[in-house]
Amino acid sequence: MIKPIDTPRLTLRQFEKSDFAAVHSYASCEENVTYMIWGPNSEKETRDFINLAITEANEKPCFNYIYAADQKATGALIGSCNITVSGSQGEIGWILHRDYWQQGYGTEMGNALLQFGFTELGLHRIIAHCFADNHASYRLMEKIGMRREGEFIEGRRAHRQTKRPYSDELSYAVLSDEWEMRREINEYNALPLSFDGFIELPLLDDGVISLVCTAKEPGEERTMLVPTYSFDIYRKGRRVGDLNLRVGYNERMYYTGQIGYNVDKKHRGNGYAGRACMLAARIAKAHGMEKLLINNDQDNLASMRVCEKLGARLVRVARLPQWHGLFKDGLRFVNIYEWDVP
Repeated sequence: MIKPIDTPRLTLRQFEKSDFAAVHSYASCEENVTYMIWGPNSEKETRDFINLAITEANEKPCFNYIYAADQKATGALIGSCNITVSGSQGEIGWILHRDYWQQGYGTEMGNALLQFGFTELGLHRIIAHCFADNHASYRLMEKIGMRREGEFIEGRRAHRQTKRPYSDELSYAVLSDEWEMRREINEYNALPLSFDGFIELPLLDDGVISLVCTAKEPGEERTMLVPTYSFDIYRKGRRVGDLNLRVGYNERMYYTGQIGYNVDKKHRGNGYAGRACMLAARIAKAHGMEKLLINNDQDNLASMRVCEKLGARLVRVARLPQWHGLFKDGLRFVNIYEWDVP
């Protein structure tokens, strides 16, 4: 027996023989199976599928979890999904009755399968495949956090919208760490934040250093840039470095951090970076920010020491996504520290 899985609008459950009519209504429909490697089903093929799903669910251990998807509001069976396990890897797939397309149900099923695979089955990696011109399918994969790993030219038998014998195939995957990072990003994005414009800055001086604002740059939603204060760090009237405070949380800031600092080489070793962060925290607090991320290169021991002295917690070593500017600059991993705003 496989345990049911609840999503906001669906219950994913084990198949029953009485599901035949609902399953056959989509499995026998040519439009519904255009991008499938099976179907349209005969009645026998649909019954064989349901019998297979029931048999697989009762295997111990189970290697193919096949779920019927019931709509909670009506109790109607509107599709199915599955995760097939091979070692530490799983492969997911889904189908929805055409009457329920473009309503977010596929996304719910995909997210549920990822959570089940990573948290319940302890998988390291989950993959999915689709025809290269199945835009709805690969967009769904991207929406649930999977990334494209490859395109295989004429990689599978053709679907029903082409007269060619073979079609191109896309391959997607997500690692358990990547899935955990997406959960963290969502948690940070939900943190308190108050930004109605840049504030009038108080004197930022701790008796040893001071911060002098040099720029206030507005955010840009398209590129995920958030409003930013830029400061020069001064010691006894001499500039010794600089610091940026980025006001906001999003996926780009998860990998970049809300605070970035640099102390000129000849002035390093005096604790100026840590002091500058403490001063900048006053502005973050004025904007309602409770936590700041400080990120650094794995080889930047000095920056890591600054984080440790501030009491920041190392959340993880994160693999950079290919779209990020730091990846394009040659970095592949960054340390992500979380700092509670004092």
